[in-house]
Amino acid sequence: MERNEGTVDRAVRVLLGLILLGLWAANKIPYKTVALIVGLIALITGLTGFCAIYKLLGINTCKEC
Repeated sequence: MERNEGTVDRAVRVLLGLILLGLWAANKIPYKTVALIVGLIALITGLTGFCAIYKLLGINTCKEC
């Protein structure tokens, strides 16, 4: 798997994932299942630097890659 996310893109995804998972864990958000799934996907893609949707669409925000 090659990276296709830049540094800012990855940081935003990790932050968003952590926020959504925190809200899910604290029971402070409606649609808890959606928050859990989106939070996990954002966190995993941010940590790995690879987004399958970006790959399908031919998007690459990684300047070093």
